[in-house]
Amino acid sequence: MKQPFINVEEKVDRFVGRRTKSPDALSTKTSNKAEAIAWRKAFGGVRIPRGVHRFQTHEEADAWLWRMICQPKRS
Repeated sequence: MKQPFINVEEKVDRFVGRRTKSPDALSTKTSNKAEAIAWRKAFGGVRIPRGVHRFQTHEEADAWLWRMICQPKRS
């Protein structure tokens, strides 16, 4: 069996990923809550019922979602 050739002088640079700065948790620029509030205001305070909803097809799920979005606001 032949031994593999290893070049000891070769510099191997490998980067699998790069670390980035962690986002500022208190920033409103990266806040998902701020985005959620903005979307809710844009759609007039629409709220989708919580829970697990199971559908047979994607089309059925889309139809249900549009019915929930378009229904009048409950008091």
